[in-house]
Amino acid sequence: MIKIAILGDIGSGKTFVARTFGYPVFNADEEVSKLYKKEKKIFNKLKKKLPSYIFSFPIKKKEITKAILSDNSNLKKIVKIVHPEIKKKMKLFIKKNKHKEVVILDIPLLLENRINHKEDFLIFIQSKKLEIMKRLKKRENFNNKLLKKFKNIQLPLDYKKNKADFIIKNDFTKKTLKKSIKLILKKILDERSSIRHRNHRHIY
Repeated sequence: MIKIAILGDIGSGKTFVARTFGYPVFNADEEVSKLYKKEKKIFNKLKKKLPSYIFSFPIKKKEITKAILSDNSNLKKIVKIVHPEIKKKMKLFIKKNKHKEVVILDIPLLLENRINHKEDFLIFIQSKKLEIMKRLKKRENFNNKLLKKFKNIQLPLDYKKNKADFIIKNDFTKKTLKKSIKLILKKILDERSSIRHRNHRHIY
């Protein structure tokens, strides 16, 4: 099995790119939403750590948002509780798809939480900042302060870009994106053993 992890800025189109590959995708954000809705043990842990903010189950997003915006340390507390569960979910996903040729990992804090392995392929999604902000502002409940809090716990984009095996310049059109993905998949599948050189990134 080949694991391809998608890196990039918030709003750069990571999920859009991940789905365009056409292989099973593990989407960490979706899994976090499921934890808030279905996992009572997560609710209990969060309520214990953040009793002034978390009140009812299923956990409401507005309670999480208020907790994050009220105190700089709260986001790290939430991540510390949630991400071990996400890691477990990812392992189950990989086990379930063990016979697939390729799986895609769409995990915002992949490098930060050292979830990736040395043999995984890393793809960085590069998008224009103006385009990213335009897309983010269209999202329901967009909050710039919340966005900054999430960015503060992430590694610098230049670091992620330098770690990547491939860079996709995302113009948010499916036609050009599919072309880039096709070329990347060909390179990975045809030359898997010979392209693992960090100083020789491929840009599409």
